[in-house]
Amino acid sequence: MKEEGGAERTGAGLFEDQDFPCEDTSLFCDSSTPIARLQGDITWRRPQEICQCPVLFPTNINLAHAKQGLLGDCWFLCACTFLLKRQHLLNKVLPPDQPLWGNTSYKGSFRFCFWHRGQWTDVTIDDRLPCINSTLCFSRCHAPGAFWVALLEKAYAKLRGSYELLWAGQVSEALVDLTGTVAEQWSLGRADGSDKEPESHQDSDQMRRKKFNLRLLKSLQNDCILTCSTHNTSEGVSEAGQYHAMTVMEWLDVKTVSGREVQLFRIRNPWGRCCWEGEWTLSGPGWSSVDPVCASDLQARVSEGEFWLDEAEFVSQFHDITVGYPINPEGHLKSIYTGNILPFNHQHVGRWVTGVSAGGCRNSSSYISNPKFWLKLCQRGEILVSLLQHPKWKNTEKYARTPLSDGKSTKHHNYQAIALHMWKVEKKHFNLSRLLNKPPCASTHCHAYDREVVLRGLLEPGYYLLIPSTYQPGAEAHFLLRVFSSSSTSFTALKAPAPSLPLSTDSEWETTYFQGSWVSGSTAGGSRNFLSHRQNPCFPFTAHAEPTVKPGVNVRITLHQNRPDTDLLPIGFHVYKVPEGGREQNVKEEDPVASCIPHCYTQAISLDCSLPPGYYTIVPSTYEPDCSANFTLSLALRVHRQVLKSQERLRRSIQEVSHISVMQS
Repeated sequence: MKEEGGAERTGAGLFEDQDFPCEDTSLFCDSSTPIARLQGDITWRRPQEICQCPVLFPTNINLAHAKQGLLGDCWFLCACTFLLKRQHLLNKVLPPDQPLWGNTSYKGSFRFCFWHRGQWTDVTIDDRLPCINSTLCFSRCHAPGAFWVALLEKAYAKLRGSYELLWAGQVSEALVDLTGTVAEQWSLGRADGSDKEPESHQDSDQMRRKKFNLRLLKSLQNDCILTCSTHNTSEGVSEAGQYHAMTVMEWLDVKTVSGREVQLFRIRNPWGRCCWEGEWTLSGPGWSSVDPVCASDLQARVSEGEFWLDEAEFVSQFHDITVGYPINPEGHLKSIYTGNILPFNHQHVGRWVTGVSAGGCRNSSSYISNPKFWLKLCQRGEILVSLLQHPKWKNTEKYARTPLSDGKSTKHHNYQAIALHMWKVEKKHFNLSRLLNKPPCASTHCHAYDREVVLRGLLEPGYYLLIPSTYQPGAEAHFLLRVFSSSSTSFTALKAPAPSLPLSTDSEWETTYFQGSWVSGSTAGGSRNFLSHRQNPCFPFTAHAEPTVKPGVNVRITLHQNRPDTDLLPIGFHVYKVPEGGREQNVKEEDPVASCIPHCYTQAISLDCSLPPGYYTIVPSTYEPDCSANFTLSLALRVHRQVLKSQERLRRSIQEVSHISVMQS
């Protein structure tokens, strides 16, 4: 082809992506999907080798919509549809003003941006696209000469690891990756009768989801995206087969000639052809009940691959809907429940580690060891908390990944079952064990094998404790917590985690945290080698008689100095017996009943001990006097109180959606 200025542009010098080469490694992961049969038949061609005048977008925006090819990624294409409705989001994913075909600065490369693990990540690709017989074999635009969909699909395949890893997925995942939004999934009913349970055992989350009212979204329908999924072959959607996703382009209330209202939905099928045989097809009987002028207007809105259906048909034919929270041009989320802008946001990364912070659900007594986060709300407001886990991938290159095999062959083997619980705390110093035995003020209700779970509520000012968890203790994963709010908030990780304690079935541990300081000339008395030792802070406690508790360790004390590793002080502590009614300062002259010495240059020191019933005090110190520092002291006492078991349950897994569509010429 000829460039502007008359220069001949050949393939020489054009960018070739070595990180995502035109080879089978970019197409296939383990050849486990139907596209595996294409091996040996695919060639890679640049857009100018496919058509004479390639463009990113056609003039007619209706022809810019995605049309699914031989790859089962309808879930991804539904999210792409949303980008066409919001230019500021499209510009974020596909930065404008990149050199195009026919431009002298064109180099055969394109740059895309995806929201990946909490930040926007650049992905650069070359524009060589998979073809069969000079025709794109995967997704494309309805306009044959427009290539933004095919290029975006290639960039997303590079981010994920291969084209084959785009086969089957959740619309919510693609929405988040393309926009950085939060997405919620709602059940419209059960896909079949195989998982029916007695009414008394239905979890509250399923019931809450099924009662979701689409009319709540009425005022936001021009801003948010709504998609729908079918899990099995429907009578009306005759060609859909199992696990297919479509986009709800609009929904509205229409008055019939009899005066009643009917809610209609305009649905777009990523295949690019109509597959609906219901009451509201172009020649369907439903239109006879509507004013002819209105009927004509609504029918004129239907583009290729779109169809209308009413609310009853919508609920009966589809099983799940996915709602993406709107994002305004300033980048702020808008609540799908109230329409409020949520301008304040925070995020924090975390990890569940076996034996350290992977405590499992509230059914387990190790739940207390899960990561914990402080949320402080300055005034009453709406809060949205997202817990997003990273899949269990093994990194091989900059972007490429292959799934880890953990020996558990489940459909969601890349994700753990996760949940999020929140408790209102009246003050920052509290008894953690007692708090966790109380019902949370808000939660995601049950653990789900989803990448993201969402907690939302209207909260009063104050402190809140958030605990993300997996269902099984010891299940490892990295996660990201995001908080969006209508009012000012602060969000921090709890820096003094509960100590790892021996657990038993007939007792539990109560942990109390104390914040203290050694102040030079005042409370920095140093070790027992110095007379000033008695000036150190002291923390009294009582060891109660528990006749039903077996003998053994009943006290555990941990002292943590709040200083960087490069500037540590030698620390230690002593435990003194206090006579009932005695003065604590005088007992420091007596011999301690337990000690954690010698003083060590370390962040934290711990001591397990068995103390008879009585009154005691803990005296933490630095080795030398007049060494100033802040510290945290945790005191765990074993008490006799039956561990309160909650009835945490697993949610029915939401099926991934895909489906193969033979391209139509």
